[in-house]
Amino acid sequence: MTFRWLCGVLRVRGKTDFLLVFLFAAGFAALPVFALLPSLWGFAVASAVTYAADEVLHTRSPAFVRRLAALQLTRTLRFAVRTVMLLALAERLDAPDAVLVAALAVLSAHFTLVVLYTAVHHAIRRRRTLPVVVRNLDMSGAGIPQSPPALLYRRFLRKLLHLDLPAHAGLLVALAAGAWAPAGIGFALTAGLAAAAVAALLGQLRRARRMPSGDEVIAEVNRQLAGYRPEVALYFSFASVSRDFMYQVNMWIETLEQLDRRPLIILRERASFRYLGRTSIPVVCVPKADDVAQLELPEVRVVLYPGNAGKNVHMLRVAEAKHVFIGHGDSDKLASSNRVSKVYDEIWVAGRAGRDRYQRVRHAISDSAIVEVGRPQLSSIRLHTDHVPGPLPTVLYAPTWEGWSDDDCHTSLIPMGVRLVEKLLAENVRVLYKPHPLTGKRSRAAAEADRAVRELLRADNERRDPREAEAAMAVAAPRLAEIQARLGELSGRLTGDDAQQTREARVAGPEGEAEWHELRAAWHRIFWESRGPVRHQVITRQLPTLYECFDQADILVSDVSSVVADFVASLKPYVLTNANGLSDEAFRAAYTTAGGAYLLDRDCTRLPEILDSVRDPRHDPMAPERRTLKEYVLGPDRPSSMERFNAAVNALAEKAAAEQDERCEGRQPLVAGLPG
Repeated sequence: MTFRWLCGVLRVRGKTDFLLVFLFAAGFAALPVFALLPSLWGFAVASAVTYAADEVLHTRSPAFVRRLAALQLTRTLRFAVRTVMLLALAERLDAPDAVLVAALAVLSAHFTLVVLYTAVHHAIRRRRTLPVVVRNLDMSGAGIPQSPPALLYRRFLRKLLHLDLPAHAGLLVALAAGAWAPAGIGFALTAGLAAAAVAALLGQLRRARRMPSGDEVIAEVNRQLAGYRPEVALYFSFASVSRDFMYQVNMWIETLEQLDRRPLIILRERASFRYLGRTSIPVVCVPKADDVAQLELPEVRVVLYPGNAGKNVHMLRVAEAKHVFIGHGDSDKLASSNRVSKVYDEIWVAGRAGRDRYQRVRHAISDSAIVEVGRPQLSSIRLHTDHVPGPLPTVLYAPTWEGWSDDDCHTSLIPMGVRLVEKLLAENVRVLYKPHPLTGKRSRAAAEADRAVRELLRADNERRDPREAEAAMAVAAPRLAEIQARLGELSGRLTGDDAQQTREARVAGPEGEAEWHELRAAWHRIFWESRGPVRHQVITRQLPTLYECFDQADILVSDVSSVVADFVASLKPYVLTNANGLSDEAFRAAYTTAGGAYLLDRDCTRLPEILDSVRDPRHDPMAPERRTLKEYVLGPDRPSSMERFNAAVNALAEKAAAEQDERCEGRQPLVAGLPG
């Protein structure tokens, strides 16, 4: 427990990272000791350790590096400390005054050039910050200059600070040899390389001065949109966007691509743009509200919102369009029947359960404003009848997160997650653990429970003699990385800054789509085959997808969330955690998706009985309830969800167009009657 607590405080993930932190701290602590003794070789070793550990930690444990920065122990300060200790060592070893003065002058000049370089870099970056970032529109006519070379532009501080290495190494060699020529060579290299870097970047600043103005870029975007003529927009904003939130957009991409009407995706945060999945749909990221107002979207008649956010008001002001809340999954949480939904013209839900949920909360939302459209994303989920069981029952444990406040806390991780996994392991099953991406972001207790669950699964994998599985994973790793790199290319995530990506944006063609689907399928096949049928898995990345985990699982254990509603599509057994100790009747009355679920109390006493539904399907009394619940929650199988969703878009677009025509006709006589 103490070790896990220390890892949590330091923001590191295991013994290797913890050892690196120890070496890092020991190295810096040793520098003043060896400088004052003085010990040349001890100082050289400690200095090398600090350089190496610092660099590795930046790659392996960026959270630890951010924690250091929060404590004002920035990388620049760490380099400065190493420099001061080197000068102290040289003075203690009686280096000539001329060498000490030269070292002080050169290293001071180096830091001055780093400051100047940083200022020039910020000036370039500020000039290259556009009001919009674009994908899948031809922006070649915007006149955006080429991005500076990556050598000068990306991770520049790491490179600039490391230019002190020649000076440090030269002075240490000079102190060891008693000859001062190596110090002069090192000083010259450090000063010369730093000055050359600044000069090269100043040349890039001249090119950045040719950047088009923000108004010119938006005008070019409007010209491209006028040629494309979008009719439907998906609008997304989230205050703290990361890859953890972009599933709310990515889950709708394939659905949008199948619409009869031309779609557009509008994002509001730059970070979200980087985590957008592959799509041929034009995408416009517009961070500022004033710039959103400048977008010309005269033919957009339907705007779809997958989430409730304050910035939605910047699009809701468009009176010519109909605004629809589509959400990012149906669940029994209060967020899925929020009174904020009253601001939309319509609310689209999967099935009758969604309609009833809004009616129960009595927010005065008209029944006619609620439309049942199904869940088009679920069409690929493998049905229970098509599932082939493995040698061990596979349990997918997918708890939700702790919520924004304790009042919204639905996660089972804190009260019963560790106990649940211990009992699952005692039942000799295979566990796929997929926590919510935000698990532990707010609650330390949730983070500790999450780490404990992962440790239980890791230890049990070791007990199962993992050598063969680890060898298979090691063989598969290069191919999986290669496929993921290619998927990144096909998804349109270009290299360079936002301005460079906009500069290289082009209208998407059909090429790459078939390869994308083939590679995704190949990645999942290789991943599951390399892991074997009995090894537990902790799944936290975008791949494998949640729905692929559904297909692997024999049974789901989860909390009240949209994950459960989606899993209902498979008709497989599933379990809802009842951590608050409600009676079965009260729990099923409170949560619609509990209607087809097995209920698990905090002590998990029913778990062996529940697992019998997987081991022997004849002992699955909830199967008929699940079939009934599926249609209630997700709607009928015919017509398909995609057909219903497309029909709803078409109907609302036609309604919006008709109302716009009526408004225009209503103004016509007034305009015609004006005196000439």
